[in-house]
Amino acid sequence: MSKRPLAIAVMGAGLIGRRHIEGVLAEPRTALAAVIDPSPAAREEAARNGLPWFASLAEALAGGVIPDGVIIATPNQLHVANALEALAAGLPMLIEKPIADDAAAAASLVARAESAGVPILTGHHRRHNPIIAAARRLVESGRLGRIRAVHGSFWVAKPEDYFEAAWRREPGAGPIFINLIHDVDLLRHLIGEVESVHAMESNAARGHAVEDTATVLLRFAGGALATLSASDAVPSPWSWERTSGENPAFPREDQFCYQIGGTKGALTIPDLALWTNETRPDWREKLTRERLPVTPADPLTLQLQHFCDVVEGTAAPLVSGREGLATLEVIEAIKASARTGRTIFLKGQAS
Repeated sequence: MSKRPLAIAVMGAGLIGRRHIEGVLAEPRTALAAVIDPSPAAREEAARNGLPWFASLAEALAGGVIPDGVIIATPNQLHVANALEALAAGLPMLIEKPIADDAAAAASLVARAESAGVPILTGHHRRHNPIIAAARRLVESGRLGRIRAVHGSFWVAKPEDYFEAAWRREPGAGPIFINLIHDVDLLRHLIGEVESVHAMESNAARGHAVEDTATVLLRFAGGALATLSASDAVPSPWSWERTSGENPAFPREDQFCYQIGGTKGALTIPDLALWTNETRPDWREKLTRERLPVTPADPLTLQLQHFCDVVEGTAAPLVSGREGLATLEVIEAIKASARTGRTIFLKGQAS
């Protein structure tokens, strides 16, 4: 006898929430238990599409809707409060990144969830992308040698109507929390833990309470140094969104957004071009270019399938709440450095 689909509720029906709703409806292993969002627009859209709707998780539970798991895709500032509701109900949860907009609150949530035995999967979905899996295998194989230098770019032009939602103009939003957090998480996944950060930011393009441009320096525990450049006010082809083909909402460009350099070679991502010398590392020697093979797949679909495994108890979260917290701590350090002009050391590193 086949198992019944897992009942998954989605909290938040904004841009990413709608993608999660579509994913749950399309996945054979899941059924949509409820759309949970107090906004009139969400209620109307749910009604138009014949979807079950509730203003809150408490309202859904009181109405007899008991999901097997919850996807939390509300604004960043609400993640912890919503996660605590799910935790009180004992519901496994997938929390969109960032896990919170405050590391202390995230640490408390993670500790409580671990104590209660309720799993948290943090929504750093790019780790599920086969491109990243291939890049990680290459780094771990040693073919790049010891990683020395890394560069990442996130340059996009967000239109003015993107900022009509007031929370996107307020602290807790901005490209560092919303976008660069993905890049930081991938670099942690590929390179290792971050020891220190130094950053600058500017809001000169729009004058909002959040930055539109940032430059970040990272030092990793293994000695590698990275630069990250981010702006949501620059039309360009150099971002994960426009180079990976991951999201059909964005036109795809034949460019890359990450460079990883080691003592034996260099790799660009997401095109997975590996550059090495033919005989030995030497700037006078000819370089060869090799494309690593990869079979594309939608990481949000893979993430949802993995969440099903987590809900069923057959897998531990690939990106646990504690992993989400560690990435958030780097983001918080970036914001602190930009605010103070100081280098910020993580994980008890001496200044």
